[in-house]
Amino acid sequence: MFSLKNKSAVITGGGSGIGKAISKLFAKQGATVHIVELNTDAAQQTLDEIKAEGGLAFAYSGDVTNQQQIVELFAGIGKVDILVNNAGIAHVGNVEKTAEADFERVYNVNVKGAYNCFYAAIPLMKNSGGGVIVSMASIASSVGIADRFAYSMSKGAIHAMSMSIARDYLHDNIRSNSISPARVHTPFVDGFIAKNYAGQEEEMFDKLSKSQPIGRMGKPDEIAALALYLCSEEAGFITGSDYAIDGGFIRLNN
Repeated sequence: MFSLKNKSAVITGGGSGIGKAISKLFAKQGATVHIVELNTDAAQQTLDEIKAEGGLAFAYSGDVTNQQQIVELFAGIGKVDILVNNAGIAHVGNVEKTAEADFERVYNVNVKGAYNCFYAAIPLMKNSGGGVIVSMASIASSVGIADRFAYSMSKGAIHAMSMSIARDYLHDNIRSNSISPARVHTPFVDGFIAKNYAGQEEEMFDKLSKSQPIGRMGKPDEIAALALYLCSEEAGFITGSDYAIDGGFIRLNN
């Protein structure tokens, strides 16, 4: 079950965290993985780990905010059966503490970046008879998260775009879904805590972990497993849905 054999999968931001976990799992399940990543060192490390485990993967230096570059990159890959819109950045601050430059930076990477990948991938999928898209939204697209104004905006847009794609391309055999994680323990989280809560790392990690009713953060591998299911043939009846993977945050945090 959940085989991706003979599938070509493009994963943005595949060099670390959730993107790395997805890249490795998809390769393990037989996909040819194409990692599009701004951080070439991180991409190379993921690539090396995939190859060491017998998988097939390629890495590309790509800036998702640059439409021409992304269109040319996808055209060079040629066959795109699966797209995972994972690349993204965060920002901390309410609306008063979100400068215009910060807002535009988050928009350009998280929203325009996903749009550019939709724009590049869908014609290729149509030409080959269909495909599957999974985009990384967030619980912030469904509930209010304190001091995440720009980030929440961007993830709400991801959710809405994903649903729009699902509707528009039903008859082209293109499925589109989104995943909404709560906090997931990645190197980014460790770096964020170290930067903003120096000397209180352990206390803050425990506090952030317990904000999920289940009592811990998610693991990148858990998000990757859900992405695998949604991109597999076993999920062929699923499109236009958002999947919370949040340790009970949305429904039980009251």
